[in-house]
Amino acid sequence: MSDYILEMRKITKTFPGVKALDDVNLKVKRGEIHALVGENGAGKSTLMKVLSGVYPHGNYDGSIYFEGQESQFKNIKQSENLGIVIIHQELALSPYLSIAENIFLGNERHSNKIMKWQDTFSESKKLLERVGLKDSPETAVMDIGVGKQQLVEIAKALSKNVKLLILDEPTAALNETDSENLLKLLLELKQQGVSSILISHKLNEVSYVSDSITVLRDGKTIETLHAKEVEISEERIIQGMVGRELTSRFPNRHPNIGETIFEVRNWNVYHPQQDRKIIDNVSFRVKKGEIVGIAGLMGAGRTELAMSIFGKSYGKKISGELYKDGKKIDANTVSKAIEKGIAYVSEDRKTYGLNLIDDIKRNITLSNLKKISKSSVLDENKEVIESQYLREQLNIKTPTLEQLAGNLSGGNQQKVVLSKWIFTEPDILILDEPTRGIDVGAKFEIYTQINELAQQGLAVIVISSELPEILGLSDRIYVMNEGRLTGELNKGEADQESVMRYMTGAGGTRDANDNEFI
Repeated sequence: MSDYILEMRKITKTFPGVKALDDVNLKVKRGEIHALVGENGAGKSTLMKVLSGVYPHGNYDGSIYFEGQESQFKNIKQSENLGIVIIHQELALSPYLSIAENIFLGNERHSNKIMKWQDTFSESKKLLERVGLKDSPETAVMDIGVGKQQLVEIAKALSKNVKLLILDEPTAALNETDSENLLKLLLELKQQGVSSILISHKLNEVSYVSDSITVLRDGKTIETLHAKEVEISEERIIQGMVGRELTSRFPNRHPNIGETIFEVRNWNVYHPQQDRKIIDNVSFRVKKGEIVGIAGLMGAGRTELAMSIFGKSYGKKISGELYKDGKKIDANTVSKAIEKGIAYVSEDRKTYGLNLIDDIKRNITLSNLKKISKSSVLDENKEVIESQYLREQLNIKTPTLEQLAGNLSGGNQQKVVLSKWIFTEPDILILDEPTRGIDVGAKFEIYTQINELAQQGLAVIVISSELPEILGLSDRIYVMNEGRLTGELNKGEADQESVMRYMTGAGGTRDANDNEFI
């Protein structure tokens, strides 16, 4: 029996105008965790879609050998029948069904087309114990958090007698604790003989759990690193990914901070479906040319705060006041917020940021059609000129402006969303998880663009779950816990320990009357 559970040989996959994979080779040993890394657009997800049958045999060149036998998958069902299960970054769970129903969806326990519910729930309970999830199998998926939903997906994979588990950015939407638990589970599954392929941009996680790491760049295999042979540091992985040594994760910043341009005073927000306060008497300010970070654990209320400020697009019973240049403003709708110079880049670019079935050009200009119209008639030449300028400014990698946004890599999609809001010419730019699911090279480019926008005088608010990102970008940091501001730190006094103290509520809280931290 071969030492390798999987061999992919000379895989080439071409889309119109783009060679996504070019003679790629990948070998995964039995019982190992094998990481697949590379910049956005390097071909990682495309390679896994070839393997799992999303792109069926005949739509690519090359060969796949699984457990020593050549495999020609026509669909996902065929690959799953052999024990290859892929968990995509966007979880494929039905929120209204129970955990048990989701685990066996498409793989139901039945006899003569009659559901065997007792078997379904008893087997689900055993699978949940195996992944360390204590919730009842009868619990609706919509009632558990994202971290637990990720465990349900793994339980679903285990129900299919998985031999090779593929995880595409499994911790992208998870907080630090949930991410750590997921990585421990991968190591436990490895001890049980399950092989895994891990796609992740979080290089600290990759170097922590991986036995081998294959680097892709521009659709080609660059190298495979083995932990037993070399010390796999984050810097070594980055060098392979970007083709050069990246000496700093963050560009140099020389802030030119002016007067206060935007203030939020005594802001309160209630949950849209429940009579529960989500944001509790929050007040903060941002100056021209300043980058202000907002840190907090998942559920702290950071996104809810941002969305409620941006045209009251989240929540109910919203109270408080917004001030721009010292004057109270009305931003009660999204259109009014845009008119007042406020822009919001959502953490969910595919749902709230982009029209995935429209082209890049239209996605960029859609938020400010007045700028490229005269007497309500669209000037298509001007649209091309403006979108081409932003494409070049943000280095959006695409063969043409007519490329559909849905066909871009995650990093390039994020650049299109950022371009869209820059096109509105805002004074206040709110960025919610601006680099989620993006590789280190694309991150550096977005960080550079954020710095340039601040240098031009924009007030920038950055919400991020990654503490190094908050610390590396921000001139000043606000920290949230359970809907309240619990800390304010200047760049010189902020470190991971002090921010984490406020994030957990251990560093005191803000008094609503005098705005001092106690």
